[in-house]
Amino acid sequence: MGNCFCCPDAAAAADEKPAGGGKGTTVSAGTGGGGGRGGGGGGGGREEYSRWPSKGSSDGGGEAGRVLDAPRLRVFTLAELRAVTRGFKPEMVLGEGGFGPVYKGWVDERTLNPAKSSAGVVVAVKKLNPESVQGLHEWQSEVNFLGRLVHPNLVKLLGYCREERELLLVYEFMPRGSLENHLFRRALDPLSWSLRLKIAIGAARGLAFLHSSERQIIYRDFKASNILLDVDYTPKLSDFGLAKNGPVAGRSHVTTRVIGTYGYAAPEYVATGHLYVKSDVYCFGVVLLELLTGLRAHDLNRPSHQQNLVEWARPYIAGGKKLAGLMDQRLAGDYPARAAARAAKLADRCLCGDPKSRPSMDDVVAALQEIESMGAARPPASRLPPRAPVAHRSPHRNPSKPR
Repeated sequence: MGNCFCCPDAAAAADEKPAGGGKGTTVSAGTGGGGGRGGGGGGGGREEYSRWPSKGSSDGGGEAGRVLDAPRLRVFTLAELRAVTRGFKPEMVLGEGGFGPVYKGWVDERTLNPAKSSAGVVVAVKKLNPESVQGLHEWQSEVNFLGRLVHPNLVKLLGYCREERELLLVYEFMPRGSLENHLFRRALDPLSWSLRLKIAIGAARGLAFLHSSERQIIYRDFKASNILLDVDYTPKLSDFGLAKNGPVAGRSHVTTRVIGTYGYAAPEYVATGHLYVKSDVYCFGVVLLELLTGLRAHDLNRPSHQQNLVEWARPYIAGGKKLAGLMDQRLAGDYPARAAARAAKLADRCLCGDPKSRPSMDDVVAALQEIESMGAARPPASRLPPRAPVAHRSPHRNPSKPR
């Protein structure tokens, strides 16, 4: 979760329960929770699960995506998820966040029934930690938002379980993990310039989809750890526990408790609790900076004046300092300078202090596509001038040395 902060709010969140449906059923839009039994047994009455991500398909939503009238999710029993995860064994843990541990499991591709590893497909099962401060409200938010949203750049929520005071969520498995791991863990190969642009464009499309829905959705938790990567590095936004419906009746913002991760949250939100659609754009600018620099948004291990990435990077992205001092050393200069300069300028626009002056996410997508079209033009290595040593004032560490 990173360095999180939370300012309590007097208003308690509404206890919205996801659409009905008994244990082991599929809750589908327009049915009010009918559907066949998900467990085994019976002959030919097994129901095929139509929201499973098939190869070459984006669930019929296309790049634009779609919003379902109601969540269409498999309702698992606790016994089924124990079988899926092999009894929640410690060796099945993929990772752990503020909500709780995430387990690896296997289900049948058609029915989502528990399956053997040799015959099933991999899923990720998130289980609420009883001591988690996120709890019921964010579990419900995940079901009600992500359960209704279909887009190639949003992770697919397949089902949930609420039984015996246990709260669980079941997702498609993202084999390459989070963007955070690829940017900041030196054990992994560095992402190339073209992959960084691919990830930025896909993540921007996901946000643009949320903002363009009939009632705009504010994601509120856009950060590198919530951007998951598929096998081909397609990015998908995950973790909708903090998502909020956007303003209505001509209002410019919604007022809510301040909660998020240090270094990412927009300044107007931190200062006032006023949450704008373009507060997400600021968060995107921070992640774009992380993609350019390979540095975390907030890192107490850096010198005090460099701990906040945005503050340190502003002279570079605003054009006051040479951009080479900003770029990730792990790229080893292998990026088109003009494209990098355009990306830095775009980050600067996204990080504008006035939310009204920030671009829309549709504009961000268009700008990134233009940057991508500039290609990876770079002279052959034999024609390159000798690379000057990087000054020690940069917070980058020597990539050849372990952190």
